[in-house]
Amino acid sequence: MAQKKITSLGGLVYSTDPNFKPETGNVEEDETLPPAQQKLKIWLDKKHRAGKAVTLIEGFTGKNTDREDLGKKLKSFCGTGGSVKDGEIIVQGDNRDKILQWLQKNGYTNSKKAG
Repeated sequence: MAQKKITSLGGLVYSTDPNFKPETGNVEEDETLPPAQQKLKIWLDKKHRAGKAVTLIEGFTGKNTDREDLGKKLKSFCGTGGSVKDGEIIVQGDNRDKILQWLQKNGYTNSKKAG
């Protein structure tokens, strides 16, 4: 099956304007701050997750690839699954203490548990 290249048109499906050109807004990512300047918040969440607890890490400032890389390292350290989406790093289970310990050991000194 051939793959189609789908571009985001902000919900636009069809236009009757023959001169219509979709906007190709280039979204620029922020430069990734050094670990010591990152202000990460670590908290536990159970809402909308069928009662299962997950640890959320918010506040990462930088490129998506760097956020995904940090998420991969944290998931590997905790030995659990998770994901990176909507600007959050999600790690399955209550791993707040482990994650805080790992972050501080790796230079993220402004990290703190929020809940």
